[in-house]
Amino acid sequence: MQGGGEVDLRRETRDPRPIRGSGLDRTQVRVERARVEDVPQIYELVSTFARRGETLHRPLGEIYETLRDFIVARRGYLVLGCVALHVNWADLAELKAVAVREDSQHQGIGGRLCRAALRDARRLGVAVVYALSYRPTFFERFGFRRVDSARLPRQVWGECYRCPKFNCCDEVPLICEVSPVPAGWADSFRPPLDFREPSGAPRVE
Repeated sequence: MQGGGEVDLRRETRDPRPIRGSGLDRTQVRVERARVEDVPQIYELVSTFARRGETLHRPLGEIYETLRDFIVARRGYLVLGCVALHVNWADLAELKAVAVREDSQHQGIGGRLCRAALRDARRLGVAVVYALSYRPTFFERFGFRRVDSARLPRQVWGECYRCPKFNCCDEVPLICEVSPVPAGWADSFRPPLDFREPSGAPRVE
């Protein structure tokens, strides 16, 4: 971990192995925190797959507002791929917005992004990371396992209503336990459905 609480992504920033069939080596691809100037490219990248129904559409304003969630893979100023880690609760975060340019796929970039996001989750002390995907086998390579969607009620009602497939969802929910999980975590990693803020607790409007 670097000073100031920044995530140390150096282990994934450079990889000396050649990228198969690309004429590039991985030292030309950096995995690092997204910056404001990356937002238009992230938006276009995610929107490309959203138009095909392969991921959830994310408005430009939302990407700016959640920019600190994003990690990108870049070559120079070109964003080749992105991923976001969004904390939902004390022990729960979502891995989402995983996207890699078509001309940069099958080069290990998606894997580098996911591993970087999971390291970030461990740094934050998050116990469980979940993902919803049409390609569950990709996530299973990184320790995710399939679960029933009923395990993730807050996410389903918090964001999925925006999806055009909300009433007939065919995404597969998966979870990955990235930090030691307390006993009984299956009941405690999310707040109860009737959760209410303690009386007198400060509210941010």
